Amino acid sequence: MYDVLIIGCGITGAATAFELSKYRLKVGVLERENDVALGSTKANSAILHAGYDPEPGTLMAKLNVRGVELARELCGRLDVPYRPCGSLVLAFSPEERPALEELYRRGVENGVPGLELLDGDQTRLLEPNLSGAVAAALYAPSAAICSPWEYCLALAETAVRNGAELHLSTAVTGMERTGDGWNVHTNRGDLQARFVINAAGVDAAAVHDLAAPHAFDINPARGQYYLLDKGEGDRVGRVIFQCPSAVGKGVLVAPTVHGNLIVGPNSEPVEGNDTSTTGGGLRFVRETAQRSVPSINFRESIRNFAGVRASTGRGDFILERAAPHFIDLAGICSPGLSAAPAVGEYAARLLARDGLALEKKDEFICERRRTRFKELTPEARAALVEREPAFGRVVCRCETVTEGEILEAVHSPIPPVSVDGVKRRVNAGMGRCQGGFCGPRVVDLLARELGVSPREITQDQAGSWLLDRQTKGGQD
Repeated sequence: MYDVLIIGCGITGAATAFELSKYRLKVGVLERENDVALGSTKANSAILHAGYDPEPGTLMAKLNVRGVELARELCGRLDVPYRPCGSLVLAFSPEERPALEELYRRGVENGVPGLELLDGDQTRLLEPNLSGAVAAALYAPSAAICSPWEYCLALAETAVRNGAELHLSTAVTGMERTGDGWNVHTNRGDLQARFVINAAGVDAAAVHDLAAPHAFDINPARGQYYLLDKGEGDRVGRVIFQCPSAVGKGVLVAPTVHGNLIVGPNSEPVEGNDTSTTGGGLRFVRETAQRSVPSINFRESIRNFAGVRASTGRGDFILERAAPHFIDLAGICSPGLSAAPAVGEYAARLLARDGLALEKKDEFICERRRTRFKELTPEARAALVEREPAFGRVVCRCETVTEGEILEAVHSPIPPVSVDGVKRRVNAGMGRCQGGFCGPRVVDLLARELGVSPREITQDQAGSWLLDRQTKGGQD
């Protein structure tokens, strides 16, 4: 029997598993997909928000600022790409300045450090490519950017290294209360746990309803993005917002930790986890972003994508006991990535309040390193290749990713089973050609190392086959 079973391994589930793995507990994580971070965590703005936007007194406000503080340390210790770049919220007229002043007031009350209100000229001194129409801005130096999927993976890997058990491709189908906990039904059999944590993202309401009377609805909201080539990566050096509206923080323009430029999102209601992109949605993103930065060259776009946010309409996270020994971590929309490690801490406190004894381990592993060949000095590269010849074979030319790096990922605590799983771990396929050159080689390496046919390798989720699975003799 598990002490705690966590349903869902996006950033919230991973951060909670990381936090609980510090204690003498048997922790399990159930993820219905074939990898971690396959929901909202892999398709978002990658922003660690400063914390001026949430209404003071809300869980969002309290956990955003704490989460960003924790992220700075965790990204360093777990080798997650991270850049403390700061952010600007733009006003385009004197009429919008009160909105900036309100954000400033909230930020001060929430404990956000270093906030400044700037006029238009001061703002353009920081960011020369901004529109001449910018009249004022709120500057938040504590905002940062990171690699969200690698942040999630690093937290989940660290939890596994500390004893947590991850069950991928394991969907929850039902549960019932037992004398001392829960019996959780999955597509791979039943699991027993004393406590259950619901971190199921867009499906959190459905999971909640398996354990308790209906209490909230998830209203999925889709946001569409442009990812631009590295030639546009220096167009701005900070995260550029416009004044927020009722539907969110609006269309932003921001650098990425990989050197690209990201633009988006819009916000539109959808059914379920619909991550398709549309001409109308992308046109809105493009036209709105050019109001902030008119010179963006959208001909340099290398990929469009969309993510779905798990909104509830409550205006706050839902972090609460829903039934005996059952905790909801739901409605984790923005600033969910920013708040994640603080949400994990909060979840541990909720469990303790519900009767779970938390005893710290004597030893807790909180270090992680991975090889990034292109960042090594020439001398270090030569020494590595001499020691491990696989690092001398470049697989992804755009990002200079070697076979050795892919092999390290395949033999890591949470190995990838798809081409995009490799991409998220080592950046192979992240460049201008988006895997056009390296994709077939990645398929071959995965098949060889996993001991399966290349026909069994998917692009990403289960069923996203790349190769015809029929042979002359029938099913392969």
